[in-house]
Amino acid sequence: MIRLRAEFEKKGRAKYISHLDLNRCMLRTFRRSRLPIWYTEGFNPHPYYAFALALSLGFESNCEILDFNLNEEIPFDEVRDRLNSVMPEGMRIIRVWEQKMKITAIKEAEYCFSLVSENVDGLFDDINKLLSQENIFIGKKTKKGMKTVDIKPDMKIISCENESGRINVRMRLPAGTQTNFNPNLFIEALKNSAQIGFSAEKITRTGIFCDDNMKFE
Repeated sequence: MIRLRAEFEKKGRAKYISHLDLNRCMLRTFRRSRLPIWYTEGFNPHPYYAFALALSLGFESNCEILDFNLNEEIPFDEVRDRLNSVMPEGMRIIRVWEQKMKITAIKEAEYCFSLVSENVDGLFDDINKLLSQENIFIGKKTKKGMKTVDIKPDMKIISCENESGRINVRMRLPAGTQTNFNPNLFIEALKNSAQIGFSAEKITRTGIFCDDNMKFE
């Protein structure tokens, strides 16, 4: 059994494919590719594959992670090309390699997005006021219901720039098996505190990282 990992894009119309539908989509993709994928054992065998992190509906991504196993050794480029030949619109395998790290190694995800407003300068001031607060509390939906969380300690603003009538933000948030935040928490907190109306556009996951700023492989 060969344990492989693929990085893929999810863009355009594909951003509206839910995580549940993504599982069904990948099942069809593997079957159409005719790759010798490894099946689970037991009463109801099915192709084994798993996604490292769920992506919120409406988000795009440059770096989604898919794990799967093959029964035969096939060149990585051939695996990539055979999958891409049957992938749906908006999804593309970027590269394939042998699994190196465990999913539990994931600690952070990086996102980029734009905030658009008729008063960008005023919105930029509102953002700086929010970021200057000691705490940023916001309600987060969990399996046990709504929970109030402080996103400030775990939120890293890489850049926040006022460019060409919009504010472009790049941030890192906790991700993985223990804690998962996404930019909607920050955007909602900003809406609650800002004096200026705005909308968020093109939220994109751009990187998945482990400890010490290491890219997840």
